[in-house]
Amino acid sequence: MASHRKWRPAGTRVAGVRAPGLATAALTSVALLSQTANAAPSAEPRPSLEEVQKKVDDLYHQAETATQKYNAAKEKSSKQRQRVDTLLDDVAKRTEKLNTAREELGSYAAAQYRTGAAAPDTATLLLADDPQDYFDQTQLMGRLTSRQKVAVDDYVTEQAATAKKRAEASESLEKLTTSQRTLKSTKAEVQRKLADARGLLSKLTAEEKARLAAIEEKKREEADRKAEELARQQAAQEERSREETAQQDQGDSDAGAGGTAEDPAYATTADKAIAFARAQVGEPYVWGATGPDSYDCSGLTQAAWKAAGVSLPRTTWDQVDAGTTVPLSDIKPGDLVFFYDDISHVGLYIGNGMMIHAPKPGAYVREESIYYDGTSSIHSVVRPA
Repeated sequence: MASHRKWRPAGTRVAGVRAPGLATAALTSVALLSQTANAAPSAEPRPSLEEVQKKVDDLYHQAETATQKYNAAKEKSSKQRQRVDTLLDDVAKRTEKLNTAREELGSYAAAQYRTGAAAPDTATLLLADDPQDYFDQTQLMGRLTSRQKVAVDDYVTEQAATAKKRAEASESLEKLTTSQRTLKSTKAEVQRKLADARGLLSKLTAEEKARLAAIEEKKREEADRKAEELARQQAAQEERSREETAQQDQGDSDAGAGGTAEDPAYATTADKAIAFARAQVGEPYVWGATGPDSYDCSGLTQAAWKAAGVSLPRTTWDQVDAGTTVPLSDIKPGDLVFFYDDISHVGLYIGNGMMIHAPKPGAYVREESIYYDGTSSIHSVVRPA
């Protein structure tokens, strides 16, 4: 009898034994799956606390730099808006005068028409794109009375002036639009930086936040130590100055002080600025704010010196040029202390190595050592004019 055994292709399972080819493939697949499973948990390593702190500080610094850009753009936009409003008011007034002049010419045209004298010429004048060209090409002026000539001159003058003011207003509107776009994008940049910083801080555990606070406290202690050292150096310098003055029997307090001795008038004015700043301690930092309930760094210094009767520009970049630069060793209460290479932060010096400043988002106006971010962060000291 013929065999009914079914034919099986080579490499298939026979009698419960897996063919070598399939076994190898299966083992390879298992190995790959195992490697994938083992690789999955190895995501990007968690940054150290120091790295998080540096990143957060960098983001706050970037946000403060962007804040100064925002302040500059806002100030520029405000000035441009005032100019646009002034130009548009001027255009409206000139247009009214132009209409009055046109009506007066129209009355002359009507009178000429009634008398049959040169009506077509005057009517053409009123419709002309450039009346002066029209006069240059015709003999109309010779047929007008002196009173009519004055009216025509007024019309031509007002038409030219109005056209010029309209062009200026249009140009100013374009600049204002550009400034407002810059203002909007800079505002978004500040908000992004702050959101990134808050996002990083929100990922810290309670233990990490406690460690971060301890690091900050140690940093403050070092800053306070340096402030005390500066105060001692200044006290010693003042004592030497008094001794030299007594020895020379001079009433000039400049002796021994390198020409930068105490100016009573400046000290009185500075006291007023400091008194204002002290009254703001505890108010929140809000970027772009100038008071009275919140401030950014340059908004606070501007408001403080305004209370003392001195007008300072809005941004740190302009305030740094609003006075006389003095060495750190000669710093006096009331002086402005600027920070970082990009001059993005400022504080008001109050003596003994301390200042009052609006530090950063999430913080409040406070007294703090001028070395709060290290000696190298101090850019310059300026005595407001």
